[in-house]
Amino acid sequence: MCKRIAAAWIFVLGASLSAAAQVDSGSVQTEQEAAISAQYTPALNKLSELQKKVKDVHPLLGKLYPVAVVEDSVFYVFDVGDKERQYSLVESARPAMIVPPGVRAAFPLDFYDGKTACVVTGEVFDDPAGYATIFHEFLHCAQMETCEPKLKSGLKVARQAQVNNDFSWELNHPFPYQDRQFEEIYGLLLESAAGGDLPAVSRCRAFLRELLNVEDFEYMVWQEWKEGFARYGENLVRESLGLEKRSSPITPPFDRVTFYEGGARLIELLIAEDEELKTDIEALFWRLARI
Repeated sequence: MCKRIAAAWIFVLGASLSAAAQVDSGSVQTEQEAAISAQYTPALNKLSELQKKVKDVHPLLGKLYPVAVVEDSVFYVFDVGDKERQYSLVESARPAMIVPPGVRAAFPLDFYDGKTACVVTGEVFDDPAGYATIFHEFLHCAQMETCEPKLKSGLKVARQAQVNNDFSWELNHPFPYQDRQFEEIYGLLLESAAGGDLPAVSRCRAFLRELLNVEDFEYMVWQEWKEGFARYGENLVRESLGLEKRSSPITPPFDRVTFYEGGARLIELLIAEDEELKTDIEALFWRLARI
């Protein structure tokens, strides 16, 4: 698995955390907490200062979420007060789960009143682009706190995964990425979106509806909305911070990340057509589904 864990993996983590039997907060020594606090508080308060700069690029970036820094399987949760904008270490716990190095995710923390948090490992703060990545995860937090559960409940692919206790469906759904017709049509869709040609995008979409089964089409749209929106927002942040935008190859072989790029391009195109979709992300999902 790559160092930067795909945000789609949050549901694997979230399911594991919800199923985790125990949280052993008492096993973390006070001295270690003090060292962690001293190490990461300055970086997190830099995040708070950057948020003041980037929050105007999208309304959903107006909220600071908890950030859990994971070291040696311990979650050190930093949060801000209701009135304060300064992060401080407020909780530490050792859930019964394994977190890979380089995790970048967002999910509710059962041991922290079920609050949705950005979960990272400490090296994210070593690179200025790491802060943009955290804002990407904050957008996932916002999705989860608004319309994501409602939207997901309406997807056949998600309901079937729930029946099968498949908590990793967002990561491992057997999508036919290597189907030659799909590669050709989705490649044309990507080019058309980049060129601002919505009618051509719509024609590609019509072909995809005929080609894909219901579950595969839903999965494609879900990834375009979920990850494409977070990438779209992250690129707004990157632009405001003078950083290079994140992008992925648009030539085969395709994989799940192709939908992140496709979603970001489609979302930018749709928002250019209808500015209200920038803030109404539930309507944005349905617009993506109905292109």
